[in-house]
Amino acid sequence: MTSPPHRLRQLLSTGTLQVMPCCFDALSARLIEQAGFPLTFMSGFGVSAARIGQPDTGLVSYGEMLDQGRNICAAVSIPVLGDGDTGYGNPLNVKRTVKGYAQAGFAAVMIEDQVWPKRCGHTRGKQVVERHEAVTRIRAAVDARDEGADILILARTDARAGLGMDEALWRANAFAGAGADILFVEAPRTESEMAAVCRLAPGWHLANMVEGGDTPVLPPDRLEGLGFALAAYPLTLLSAAIKAMRAALRAMQAGRTPDELLLDFADLRRCVGFDAYDADAARYAVAQSADRSDG
Repeated sequence: MTSPPHRLRQLLSTGTLQVMPCCFDALSARLIEQAGFPLTFMSGFGVSAARIGQPDTGLVSYGEMLDQGRNICAAVSIPVLGDGDTGYGNPLNVKRTVKGYAQAGFAAVMIEDQVWPKRCGHTRGKQVVERHEAVTRIRAAVDARDEGADILILARTDARAGLGMDEALWRANAFAGAGADILFVEAPRTESEMAAVCRLAPGWHLANMVEGGDTPVLPPDRLEGLGFALAAYPLTLLSAAIKAMRAALRAMQAGRTPDELLLDFADLRRCVGFDAYDADAARYAVAQSADRSDG
């Protein structure tokens, strides 16, 4: 079995856009894999919402993100990219974050240039650190990779919102020069700006498809035509889950069971792994019975 970073590189090298639904816990990651998607991304927005019921405003710690990531990576066999926020401190903290994410089993870690506490990339009030600090973060992440952390570096800039597209492109190119593997310019506002990202900065690029956000949500074939290698959908599953749970709760408040929203119990058992567990347990039970017979 090749390593997650190696498998991610193989996917990126195909030249085909990789559609990447984002997960927020082990179950959502498993559903993504069961649906046939070849990779996923652990969304910081989703983890903050699912784990502590709070907005993505820097309230979740490095340790909480790492713990969630460990469970996610252990639940699936597909490559998982992880949100490493700002690296949680100075360059040495960044290196620790990168090494920790690699040990947890991530294929890539995202490091961004926002001021801490960071905010969701499609909300107001974002600020970014100055150029030198932004590039130094990525250099520290790349150093951790080059010193033995088996992981790809996804470098993100949020400069478009407050400083404009020219600054965002300058930072993307500087991050590539520092050794980042994948570039992510957050929240371009038009299709022409999205095209400029891929045209004017080298390497693999990620498009962030936030329904209702600042960036146009384009179909995958159009994103591929613009030159993107990855299309992340960070909120789709979380939003769909919340909508379904609210509908179920309304039905229960009205005194009925929301049958139209529910899986068949056998399907639910399969989704969470009961069938696989029972088959494995039966195999050991047969072996144990044979051992007793031999004795």
